[in-house]
Amino acid sequence: MLLATRLGVRGYLPASLPLSQAVGAIRLVGEGGTYIPTCILRASSLSQPATPPRPTDGKGNPIEFSRRQQQVLGLLQRGKQNKIIAHELDMCESTVKVHIRHIMRKLNARNRTQVVLLTNSADAGFAAA
Repeated sequence: MLLATRLGVRGYLPASLPLSQAVGAIRLVGEGGTYIPTCILRASSLSQPATPPRPTDGKGNPIEFSRRQQQVLGLLQRGKQNKIIAHELDMCESTVKVHIRHIMRKLNARNRTQVVLLTNSADAGFAAA
């Protein structure tokens, strides 16, 4: 249901909804509002964790990282040094530095600490590599 609302659905009427509430919901949607019963919202919040917001550029577009950049970022968020990241991901330390530079450029960050602060506050999902 949450995916449907993101795609533009403005109302959901379960068959168990009392007639008076269904009429009110139809009127609300007809006037431009959105209707989702609390039982649906409650069930969806229990069944799936909230998706944290992704970091965005200055225009509000989400910043995309390659799979390898996400892996480097995940280890960077855990405080790993470049040589440890390189060892754990089986790559050269110079390659790790390139990935970190690209991540910094995408985030307009000046240093590693700022990268971690920006990505931890915006999206804990990057840590899962």
